[in-house]
Amino acid sequence: MTIRALVWNENRHEQTNALVRRLYPQGIHGAIAEALKDAGGISVETATLDEPEHGLTVEKLENTDVLLWWGHKAHGEVKDEIVKRVQERVWEGMGLIVLHSGHFSKIFKQLMGTPCALSWREAGEVERIWVLNKNHPIAEGLPEHFEIEHEEMYGEPFTVPEPMETLFISWFEGGEVFRSGLTYQRGAGKIFYFRPGHEAYPTYHNATVRQILGNAVRWAYNPATAWKRVNQAPNTPHDKAPVPLEVKGPRLHEDGEEGYK
Repeated sequence: MTIRALVWNENRHEQTNALVRRLYPQGIHGAIAEALKDAGGISVETATLDEPEHGLTVEKLENTDVLLWWGHKAHGEVKDEIVKRVQERVWEGMGLIVLHSGHFSKIFKQLMGTPCALSWREAGEVERIWVLNKNHPIAEGLPEHFEIEHEEMYGEPFTVPEPMETLFISWFEGGEVFRSGLTYQRGAGKIFYFRPGHEAYPTYHNATVRQILGNAVRWAYNPATAWKRVNQAPNTPHDKAPVPLEVKGPRLHEDGEEGYK
């Protein structure tokens, strides 16, 4: 089955910065989409911040298996109702891949429940990324480590919850290290945070980075039917219980009445 991926990008640096526009003439979302198409078995669409409903309509998300998210300077412009819509789809089973500065996106902070803060430096340093579990599907086909010639530094502490697994650790020329590949699950949805991807460098043209993106989409894909009840709290009447029972005490709610959320 073909995996349906949607690449979301705020698409602001490309409009205002000549360097970014030169590196990514089709936008960062275009470069990522191209990498996924090259991976095979993945159909790809893109969406950007300035589209109606940020390109994340109910219909679009219903037909998305894995959403990839790149944002940086315009996190605050993402409407809260759209964030909630994306969050509910993740709970239902849609995969989410959060890239680079997307650590400060509303959707990632909402799903993590923590500040997601870190230290940073923009100096074009070498980033050496070490693979901690070569048997993980996201690391399939990777060497023990690889380097990106120029990248922005992210440094610990990274104030995120303890992940299911830390797949990659980065070292930078200035001496900092960073947990640069983390997996989570929220509800039925798998989440992967992947650090590289500063807009001022050609990171998404790097063959190994592109391979990881394809691997991550395949890992995050959940073929099961969407878990639509994950956000529901139905009132089950006593006469519908698996084992018949009688009401023995006082009640605040009538049968079938909605509870408080």
